[in-house]
Amino acid sequence: MRIESLSIPDVKVLSLVRHGDHRGFFSEVYNRKRFGEVGIDIEFVQDNHSLSAERGTMRGLHFQTPPFAQAKLVRVVRGSVFDVAVDLRGGSPTFGRHVTATLSAKEWNQILVPPGFAHGLMTLEPDTEVVYKVSDYYAPDHDRGILWNDQALGINWPIPEGEVVLSDKDRAQPRLATFETPFVYLARAAE
Repeated sequence: MRIESLSIPDVKVLSLVRHGDHRGFFSEVYNRKRFGEVGIDIEFVQDNHSLSAERGTMRGLHFQTPPFAQAKLVRVVRGSVFDVAVDLRGGSPTFGRHVTATLSAKEWNQILVPPGFAHGLMTLEPDTEVVYKVSDYYAPDHDRGILWNDQALGINWPIPEGEVVLSDKDRAQPRLATFETPFVYLARAAE
């Protein structure tokens, strides 16, 4: 497994190893002990699986508020997505900034999004399937979001807005300017 920190270092892209032969392939996509050895000590409690039938399907930008905030470990098992994480941690030097990664079944990579970030993805192919682990259970009363195309975020989405497939929920999310963050940035002590 290769780990790459993005420009907001708490968000990481993990490239996984696939062992293949004439039968197909085998890949260990999650191992708590190995993740802990590389500093990712998160207990995941729920797996989610989504299918987006159309290219340009937007899911996000979502998060859960404390005490049910979630870390997410997201991977694509069919197709590809443009994945985004937005820093919502109050006091963070990168508050309101975002990082992006392209995840695909072909590349067999995944992204780790810690608590305190809004997460969203846009499908780049039809019939894209995404599987992701979360570190806390779904809590409907703590389910929140930020408007995916808020210009204040400056996200350069790969598909024109008029072609994006949205849920009513994602169409009606608030803008960052009206959002009062419940998240707190905890700076790490210098090592």
